[in-house]
Amino acid sequence: MTAPVVQADALALEYRLARQRTGSAKEFAIRLLRRQVTYERLRALDGVSFRVDPGEVLGVVGHNGAGKSTLLKIVARVLPPTGGRIVVRGTVAPMIELGAGFNAELTGRENVVLYGTLLGRAPADMRRRAAAIAEWAGLVDFLDVPVRSYSTGMLARLGFAVATDVRPDLLIVDEVLSVGDQEFQARSSARIAEMMAAGAAVVLVSHDLDTVGTLAHRVLWLDHGRAKQLGPAAAVLAAYRGAA
Repeated sequence: MTAPVVQADALALEYRLARQRTGSAKEFAIRLLRRQVTYERLRALDGVSFRVDPGEVLGVVGHNGAGKSTLLKIVARVLPPTGGRIVVRGTVAPMIELGAGFNAELTGRENVVLYGTLLGRAPADMRRRAAAIAEWAGLVDFLDVPVRSYSTGMLARLGFAVATDVRPDLLIVDEVLSVGDQEFQARSSARIAEMMAAGAAVVLVSHDLDTVGTLAHRVLWLDHGRAKQLGPAAAVLAAYRGAA
């Protein structure tokens, strides 16, 4: 039996939130030293288990605050879980908060190398690929310009082009199909489809239930950090729509 690309068992993530409001970092530090700070615990995820096999698309749905983005960040290795266990095998192309790792003072070319390195790729490879990445993103004329002058759409396009420049084992998609203008949306959707056709596993979060129903084989429904239902896409989406 082929090993899953993602295997999550009883995943949990808990945040500690300070109860006291402070006006400055200095005031907070003083209260902390005096042991005057108390915390409340917020469970963003609580006991979530699932697996994603090679070539499978897992959709994730739920209301705002259900834990979808937190789950994606754990799968993308951005956040470590505070409970449970997750194994992710192979290379990952995370398309969440595209361009969040960019440095505004660096050029597009320098950020291609920086962002690619953060994704685990060799800096020398990213330097060689920078021009091709910029061409695909439609940013050749801006490659050597500091990204502080880029629009939000330009940043997202460059981030998408870097994240998808290799053929990954796992694609993590968070509403990324809405990036850029219609022409770029069509090209980005086509690139994602190519990766899926090549056997990449996909974890997809979207509020567009029709898109989820079209692409996903199975769907995980999150509710207040817990897995409410996991199963075939049509059945889970019907239950989710019925509960709305």
